[in-house]
Amino acid sequence: MTHAIAIHDEPVAGPRERWASVQARAPRGTRRGMLPTLSLIGLTLALAACSPGKAPESAEGTAHGAVSSTVQQANAAVAQAADLSDPTNFADAKRGFIAAPTGQVKDAEGRVVWDFAAFNFVKGPAPATVNPSLWRQALLNNQVGLFKVRDGVWQLRGFDLANITLIQGKTGWIVVDTGTAQETAAYALAFARQHLGNQPVSAVVFTHSHIDHFGGALGVISANEAKQRKVPVVAPVGFMEEATSENVLMGTAMGRRALYMYGNRLPRNAEGLVDNGLGKAVAYGRVGLLPPTVVVDQPQQELMLDGVRFVFYNVPGSEAPSEFTFSLPDLKAFGGAELMSQTLHNLYTLRGAKVRDALKWSGYLDAALEQSAGAEVVFNQHHWPVWGAERIRTSIERQRDVYRYIHDQTVRLMNAGLTGPEIAETLQLPKALQDELTIRGYYGTVRHNVKAVYQHYMGWFDANPANLDPLPPVDAAKRYVALAGGMDKLVTSAQQAYDAGDFRWAAELLKHAVYADADNKPAKELQAKAFEQMGYMAEATPWRNFYLTGALELRQGAPDKGMARDALLDMLQHTPIERFLEAMAASLNGPKAGDTRLSINLVFSDLGEGYVLRIANGVLHFTKAPPATDANATLTLTKAFFLRMVTGGAGAKDLLLSDQTKIDGSKLDLARFFALIEKAPGTFPIVTR
Repeated sequence: MTHAIAIHDEPVAGPRERWASVQARAPRGTRRGMLPTLSLIGLTLALAACSPGKAPESAEGTAHGAVSSTVQQANAAVAQAADLSDPTNFADAKRGFIAAPTGQVKDAEGRVVWDFAAFNFVKGPAPATVNPSLWRQALLNNQVGLFKVRDGVWQLRGFDLANITLIQGKTGWIVVDTGTAQETAAYALAFARQHLGNQPVSAVVFTHSHIDHFGGALGVISANEAKQRKVPVVAPVGFMEEATSENVLMGTAMGRRALYMYGNRLPRNAEGLVDNGLGKAVAYGRVGLLPPTVVVDQPQQELMLDGVRFVFYNVPGSEAPSEFTFSLPDLKAFGGAELMSQTLHNLYTLRGAKVRDALKWSGYLDAALEQSAGAEVVFNQHHWPVWGAERIRTSIERQRDVYRYIHDQTVRLMNAGLTGPEIAETLQLPKALQDELTIRGYYGTVRHNVKAVYQHYMGWFDANPANLDPLPPVDAAKRYVALAGGMDKLVTSAQQAYDAGDFRWAAELLKHAVYADADNKPAKELQAKAFEQMGYMAEATPWRNFYLTGALELRQGAPDKGMARDALLDMLQHTPIERFLEAMAASLNGPKAGDTRLSINLVFSDLGEGYVLRIANGVLHFTKAPPATDANATLTLTKAFFLRMVTGGAGAKDLLLSDQTKIDGSKLDLARFFALIEKAPGTFPIVTR
């Protein structure tokens, strides 16, 4: 990372003292309280994911600050620091182009799920409001359509965040990954048939457990057709557990933060959403899932799928908890899934998730050097392919080394006594890596990946006793305002920092001002302007989206409604009941439950199984067992009705009147039980409290 890039990964980094005494000035993320929830799911892409709903096309009511001279200078420095014309990658992104789609994809209710014209503004030189390096990535990801990778392999790119890959089998297409939404997946496959011929789907391969790679499955082939024709559905070991678990327990919090990370509320223009690093955007439609019929459970496993030889390599705990790559020896091709990409990826995703293991990720890439030997092309499930043995090897080596460098140097400095923010402020990549555009921080960044490595080994505590039990944000904010001599003086100091181009310090001061008084319009507007300037300089799309969404919500407020959960029903029917009950237990209002003791039998008439739920000591426990004789009430219902309950489609009246339910025992106690389970709307404030 050059000094210029460091400036705009996080704007206006102050002078660096000797590394042992660097003061960490990186803006800290706000701490959020999370309401427990029975409305369980946030579509968080476990990627990468968001809530269904069309993003705004304009920014009515949103005032944008002028681009400051600091931003202009920083972006000009970036433009001079590397050859952003990047002819090789632009040629690769267009190579094999067959046709491009136009128009819109709509759902059954007529709502727009995907608009192929939304990013037509991404062309020509970088506007003043976008980092030039990020603009390059936005241009590359704007190559949309059907592409021939090599004989027998095609990709559909730009129909969703992730790619859909088609491999020619003896009787039809082997479809590798299916995008996020059924509507866009169906449209993409129809588009391919229009240009390549009307072939059936002969197999489906899910490379990993993130929803942008399996959510569109039912748009590719129906569950009934797949069953009747015995179409193989192949996935790595642990796929179903991981695909259905992450979004359930923490779905509401992740979904809310995903609105920031993926820029769902931002207008599609040069002052808003321009890209998402991995692809243009997320398709917000109906989500489904096909349970695997073939599970790859060995480190290396060979399978024949419709006459095509696959060699799968499990890489769990890398980019996803359940993931594999594969080689196609007879086609001289290698599928890198999302272990590989054309950007530095996340070791920690800003929507919130468990941190990823940089050392393990690097090790898998090292193994891939041998596994891909003999391949003439490597295609991945985001971005464009890499052709040629020498370029393939160089690409994998650089990806391997960037994760290993971040890991090793973070550990070295950690052992020297530096904290995560201090290491993030000082660690820079060696020139050979920082000059490589395909591993630049368009999605992950060196700065927040360093903190992920620190968190992986050391956790949240930096060992300073002052940070062991700090004041909560609002309490601390009020005291900082008082220490500054009052709100007016603090805002004046922030204005001075803003005018000097020190946006990070302005944002830090204004964080306290807005936390202390969420109704202070001058403080909120100045904070919004500071966020905008940092967004205009950010090379990473998640950072840009976070900053600009923060600015939008300071001006417009949090969203009025949470996500529409009914779009997830096709996926949730494959989720084990235990996952929902775990989330229910985490939604119990413990203080309200107090000394309450209740026991409820939950019997699923269509599954032939039951659970005993008990509340005691402010905790909800559940056991898979026959109905308990001492239960306060027994609720008999179908799984379909239960899913309507947890997605908000059925309420108390439905529970009492539906022919899919039966209540024995005390209806009052059953009502008391459900009254203790909180429902979080998923609209909690982030930039205010």
